[in-house]
This record gives sequence, C-alpha cells and structure tokens, in this order.
Amino acid sequence: MMYAGSIASFLTIILLLANTAIADDSPQHGWRQSVMLDITTTQTSYSDSWAGGEAGSVNWVSNLNGSAEKQLFDWLDFKSTLKLAFGQTLTQDAEDKKWSKPRKSTDKIDWENVARFTLNKCVDPYVAFRLESQFYDGSVKEKKLFFSPLLLTESAGIARKFYSTEEDFITSRLGFGLRQLIRSAVDIDLERPDVLETVDSTLVDGGLESVSDITLSLHKNMQYVGKLTLYRALFFSRSDEVKGTETEDDWKAIDVNWENMISATVTR
Repeated sequence: MMYAGSIASFLTIILLLANTAIADDSPQHGWRQSVMLDITTTQTSYSDSWAGGEAGSVNWVSNLNGSAEKQLFDWLDFKSTLKLAFGQTLTQDAEDKKWSKPRKSTDKIDWENVARFTLNKCVDPYVAFRLESQFYDGSVKEKKLFFSPLLLTESAGIARKFYSTEEDFITSRLGFGLRQLIRSAVDIDLERPDVLETVDSTLVDGGLESVSDITLSLHKNMQYVGKLTLYRALFFSRSDEVKGTETEDDWKAIDVNWENMISATVTR
C-alpha cells in the first residue's frame, strides 16, 4: 500500500541516520542524553471500626522520559525522544473487603524522531516521524489488543531554534503532516459469543502541523520541559462516509496536545 511505503521510507531514513552516527569516526559532537524515570504509588486502607462505607485502594504509575540528540554533521542534527507511561489501580469492595484485579489507569507510548538540516539560515528544513500508541487495549477483557490503536505521523517542513544554551532551548517547527491511525477492534458474534474476531481498520488524514519544544532551567536544581502540538487536518480518507451526518466536520477540528513537566533534584 502507498501508506505502508511512506512509513517504511521514513523508518529507513531514521535508521540510516542512526547508523551514520555510529559509523562516523569523527563526530562533530557527542550524544546529548537525558533519562528521567519515576514510580509513584498511593495506598489507602480502613479498619472494620471505620464507619462510613469507605473502601481501600492502591494506585501506582511509572513514567520514563528519555532523549538523545547529536549533531551528526555540520548540516544535520538528529534527535530522538521516547516517552513511556503505565499504571494500574486496585480497589477494595466496601462490603466484603475483597480486592479487585488490577485495572489499567495509565498507558502511553510516544516515540518521536526529528532530523533537522542546519544550514545556518533563518529557518532549517526538517523531516520527522512519530509513533503514538499504548501497550494494550483492555476494553474487552476476554481479549487484549496489544499496541492498539497505533498513530503514525510523518511530517516535513521548516524549523527554527529561537534560543539555545548548553542545557536549555526553545524550538518550533511548522510543516505538512500525514497521519495513519491503525485501529483494532474485537468483533463479538451474538450467535456465537465464544468466538472473538479481530477487525482492523486504517484512517488517514493530512494537514498542517505545528510543534514547539521548550526546556528551561528554572533553578540550578529545577527544570521545566514543555511541548505544544497543533494539528489541522485538510483532508480525511473517510470524509465522504460522514458527509451529511452530525459529525461530518469533526475531523476538521484542531488537535491540541500540551505537555508540561517540572523536575527537581533534591540530592546529588
């Protein structure tokens, strides 16, 4: 398919850039790497003497945020960013005090790769590839669907670095993006409820994408990392199917994703 070919082309470019960096005997600069990992858990419990029907709960969530960037050549900068998150919740029945099975509360996979052609001009051309998904879809407990849905975004355009120091930077890029949303769903036959079949579908759209990244040191032991993504679709592969319905213009709405994180170092 055409979309599979475009995905393969972007993955090939990324792998070639990575291999070039490894094979380069005299790199311009070393890799700038950053990894942040956190695990948070909360737990509540009540004795039998507590009046009010309260029930206990246990929540845990783990996050991993990592990035690696390198100036491969004087004219090419490559950056890869990976964000993973997963968490579960257990609740206690208020009557018999039995604990439920763990239920997913957080699930995220976000991997982005950006190659920026640093030509020492007002703006720099770039190509990017982004993969967004989750570890599994547990909406049907009898059958888990792993890595579904899967959103792939290939984009190209112009970028500019407005501010840059050894630790901090502010960059923004604007370009055209092509997205593929690959979804899997469980089809339950009412006549044969014991038979579960997986149905796959792919939605495609293309439009304008704006991405702004910021990393600032608020204090010598405190850092702010933010990312603002705007996407406006200009065409949709199934626009004819929703024409004349109440949702015919929903795909034209601007997708906004604003991420903010503040990290602090309390010890060495």
